[in-house]
Amino acid sequence: MGELFTFFGLISHDKTFIYMTHMLLSAGIALVLVRMAMSNLKMVPTGTQNVMEAYISGVLKMGTDVMGQENARRYLPLVATIGLFVGIANIVGVIPGFEAPTGFLEMPLTLALAVFVYYNYEGIRRQGVIKYFKHFLGPVWWLYWLMFPIEIVSHISRLVSLSFRLFGNVKGDDMFLMVILMLAPWLLPMIPFALLTFMAFLQAFIFMMLTYVYLGGAIAVNEH
Repeated sequence: MGELFTFFGLISHDKTFIYMTHMLLSAGIALVLVRMAMSNLKMVPTGTQNVMEAYISGVLKMGTDVMGQENARRYLPLVATIGLFVGIANIVGVIPGFEAPTGFLEMPLTLALAVFVYYNYEGIRRQGVIKYFKHFLGPVWWLYWLMFPIEIVSHISRLVSLSFRLFGNVKGDDMFLMVILMLAPWLLPMIPFALLTFMAFLQAFIFMMLTYVYLGGAIAVNEH
């Protein structure tokens, strides 16, 4: 979005440069938060450690509701890392002078591809190739020829949905914020800022939830 002022845009207006700098900034903030939380661990957590432990507990509970505690713990590092990264990247875009890297299709698509490849890999690893792909055929043998291509399209649509949902919502929020700042740059944007902050966390929550759902579906094929 070339019309939106960014501090990194003072160095270069190149889209790739803007995207990479904001993505690296988001990753750096995430690493700093994790480092701060682990630098002085205490039995009774305080400060950043307290916030991060509350976040991890919330993600674990989310996963437990989807796939049970044992499997939720197994995939907790992946889901919590993605959620933290996406959440910070979304929040960065709410701050004037910065742009959310999730507002560029490259980042949501890369994350969606990683989730897509990983949950299929886990399904094959846990169930075996034959058993995993057998559930693509459906329960009725004479509909195998119809169900298999439908299931393939359904799984590919997850990739599109996961990436474009995040990209579309964040890009829309960026455009909305730009319009508000142009029309009323002082007091009025306070309410939209609160709304966009909530939406930033909501989109990270949805991405994490869908990741758990897809993983849960892949490893529970034998129960279908």
